[in-house]
Amino acid sequence: MAQAINHPLEKIIKSRIAIIDGATGTTIRTYGMKEADIRGERFKDAKKDLLNNGDLFTLTRSELVGDIHRRFLEAGADIVETNTFGATTIAQSEFFVDDPREHGRRKDPEFYQRVIDDKFLGDLVWEINEKSAQQAREWVDRVGNETGRQRFVAGAIGPLTVSLSNSPDADDPGFRVVTFDQVKTAYKQQARPLIAGGADLLLVETIFDSLNAKAALVAIREVFDEDGLTASSRELPVMISAAVGRGGETMISAQTIEAFWTSVRHIKPFSVGLNCSLGPDLMAPFLRELAAKADIAVSCYPNAGLPNPLSPTGFDLGPEDMARYLGGFAREGLINLAGGCCGNTPEHIAAIAKALEGVAPRKLPVAAAETCGVESTA
Repeated sequence: MAQAINHPLEKIIKSRIAIIDGATGTTIRTYGMKEADIRGERFKDAKKDLLNNGDLFTLTRSELVGDIHRRFLEAGADIVETNTFGATTIAQSEFFVDDPREHGRRKDPEFYQRVIDDKFLGDLVWEINEKSAQQAREWVDRVGNETGRQRFVAGAIGPLTVSLSNSPDADDPGFRVVTFDQVKTAYKQQARPLIAGGADLLLVETIFDSLNAKAALVAIREVFDEDGLTASSRELPVMISAAVGRGGETMISAQTIEAFWTSVRHIKPFSVGLNCSLGPDLMAPFLRELAAKADIAVSCYPNAGLPNPLSPTGFDLGPEDMARYLGGFAREGLINLAGGCCGNTPEHIAAIAKALEGVAPRKLPVAAAETCGVESTA
């Protein structure tokens, strides 16, 4: 059993709706970065294009990432995510390892074992996660001290580029490119440096495959246990957030909202919620279902509508639209934490924060915040 963690964020969500920041990737896009910017001197000889590997900006353009944190905090964010959505050895291998499919072979567990054991990738992943947490820590402390309002760092743990639930080969439905233990190991490689860098929370987010998320949660629990972390030292609260399709299913794993909640509730997370997906309007009925069933805090940070390449942010909805939708969710009593995912810039978050001012948070059950660590999976 995890010990109860008396986290200061608990007090906040009992009195008001806490604000999560927006999309780092979307906001980076507004700076007009080019391939040469992300490569810098360090990665100038990389064989693959790196511009879509936004986590690398932590290392090559740290001042840009810091400026984004600053802007989100000044917009009203209580929680800033680290720039680590794809900072695992598995995800980073897409940019630094030769793809066997280009040579008539396929990715398989043998390939991913080499990825997980690769020293270059392991060192890179540690550095990205630790430095990203340190950068976010610096800015939340700076702005928190200037404003007299405590802010928090959430270590962002994304969904990976592989699935444990589905086969990529229609002719071999039992085949999996990776094993559960390999995914778990990749997540342990990410969780440790996030903790070392000073994260306040760990956020397992944009879950499209519940089995991947299970591996992440087991990894986090093992890190806490193996490193001797306790509720009185550095065992951190864990937030869980899933992405849903048009039918409310968790994408590849196709769980309903109720099934998803049932599959993670024994972990006793700090919060459960929905993010990314198809935008706030299409997310609404599934958020209502989750809010009705969950006995812990509920978060919501949707995409700014559907993708639109003609929009400056790449998504349809502007700040006033997101403010209207999130404000509506708040007045319905559905949420304890709110923000924005893809397409949401600091201007979107400022509008959301303003719309939620003075609106009471979703009422939590009496025992909701008693345990906000990760319970043993045994």
